[in-house]
Amino acid sequence: MKAVTIPTFPEADHSIVKALFHHSDQELLTLFQRYPDSGQFFTALFCRYSPLVYSLITRSARSPVQAEYLLALIWRHVFHELAGVDLRAFSQGATFQTWLLAVTASGINEAELPAVEEIHYDIRACSPPFWCYLDRALEQMSPALRLMVVMAQTFHWSETRIAAYLQAEGEEVNPEEVKARLQEGYQALEKLLPDDIRTIYLGGNAREQESVSESAADSLDQSLEELEFF
Repeated sequence: MKAVTIPTFPEADHSIVKALFHHSDQELLTLFQRYPDSGQFFTALFCRYSPLVYSLITRSARSPVQAEYLLALIWRHVFHELAGVDLRAFSQGATFQTWLLAVTASGINEAELPAVEEIHYDIRACSPPFWCYLDRALEQMSPALRLMVVMAQTFHWSETRIAAYLQAEGEEVNPEEVKARLQEGYQALEKLLPDDIRTIYLGGNAREQESVSESAADSLDQSLEELEFF
């Protein structure tokens, strides 16, 4: 039987995440629920359990691409469910691990994965925790800015094409204005990310940054290109 190659994630070696390794699952869950504007606790849980979840997924996924995509989908579901999870209500003696295994089993059984050639998500360009917080940040943006960012980064539309689309929708805007508003959107998006998520995934100390650094902007652009929207 061929050995399963489990993806590795650089954030597991980040000092912020490593400093949480001594916490129990329940402590990390409690901290996640108590401090929703911090992303490190979810990231620590992901780093702790992604190998286990992935090893279970590979038993049903037909390819590594589908397995990695399903891994991201399951952790995206976990992210949205965790805020309201009460393990005591799940079952007697339930732990985070038993709850996660149940969620994973459900995700595997219910998943309708697209064909490999239809999957554009790259788990190495946009790790599942970063995907979750980037997705949440996009939801917090104004609809107009979010639309332009998605059209530019996901569909690779030019400023001219975006302007033409918006003009057809009744908004008077030219390509130069679209370019300026896109930069505004990228900066707004980065600022909407939790400080620790920005530090872990984009580098630097977010509190010390007055604007988007060039390296951070490049990382953000690459991640947005790989982001799947539903």
